Amino acid sequence: MLAENPVPAASPSPIPDHSGIGLRGPHQAEFLATRPQIRWIEVHSENYLAIGGTAFEALEQVRQNYPVSLHGVGLSLGSADPVDARHLGRLKQLVDRIDPGLVSEHLSWGTIEGRHSNDLLPLPFNQEALDAVCDNIEAVQTKLGRTILIENVSAYLKFKQSEMTEWDFLVQVAKRSGAGILLDINNVYVNATNHDFDAKEYLHAIPESLVGEIHLAGHSAQDFDGFEILIDTHDGPVCEAVWKLYETAVARFGPKPTLIEWDSKLPELSALLDEASKAESLLGRVRERAA
Repeated sequence: MLAENPVPAASPSPIPDHSGIGLRGPHQAEFLATRPQIRWIEVHSENYLAIGGTAFEALEQVRQNYPVSLHGVGLSLGSADPVDARHLGRLKQLVDRIDPGLVSEHLSWGTIEGRHSNDLLPLPFNQEALDAVCDNIEAVQTKLGRTILIENVSAYLKFKQSEMTEWDFLVQVAKRSGAGILLDINNVYVNATNHDFDAKEYLHAIPESLVGEIHLAGHSAQDFDGFEILIDTHDGPVCEAVWKLYETAVARFGPKPTLIEWDSKLPELSALLDEASKAESLLGRVRERAA
């Protein structure tokens, strides 16, 4: 139940250029009890749109001691339909209450004419899709009164209607809408492997000034009609190839807020913190070289 006199969020705190973890429900109690030495946390916005209750109260407690980033999966920015006004209104309430350092959403779609998909569906990279995405981002940013970050997503097919590369589309969306980019390194690696392009070319096409956050996660390999494809499952540690690509990204963009995502087959909290420590060590080496 929502308190009559809620404790206000801590003073506005930007997300630092250090590593953080995605905080999931099973880890909340331990996280609050131990207060680990992590610089920031990220949560899925949709898990807290119903303001009030035990989970929300726990998030408010975390917010008193850590910068928080809100990461959404449900705005369906790439849909031909306008953004759902009720969903956006609830997100606005959450943003006002938590005062997050960053707000982000995926460059995908998942709703059409009131029907919802359980997946983050990719877009054709063409002018029509660009127009729809930018219109929806404008509506979101106007309602929230702030810019957001947009995340590149994994895809398992190509559209014949695409007129440009994924990275060109991502940059055009960001520049036209004024949004920043949440660069998911695992998704870059998954798509480069599945669609046979150079992941480093992707990274070098992204202007450093547009990147506001980086995500790292695990993936799985699956057989599909005799072909192996990579699936963005977020159910294991970051693989060595993605760590190497991350190192390339940090060398290009400099230190950026870096999140460890682990959403299924959750390990002990200590395993997430260990992954974050790896990212922090790499960020530290980049800072030393730049000093």
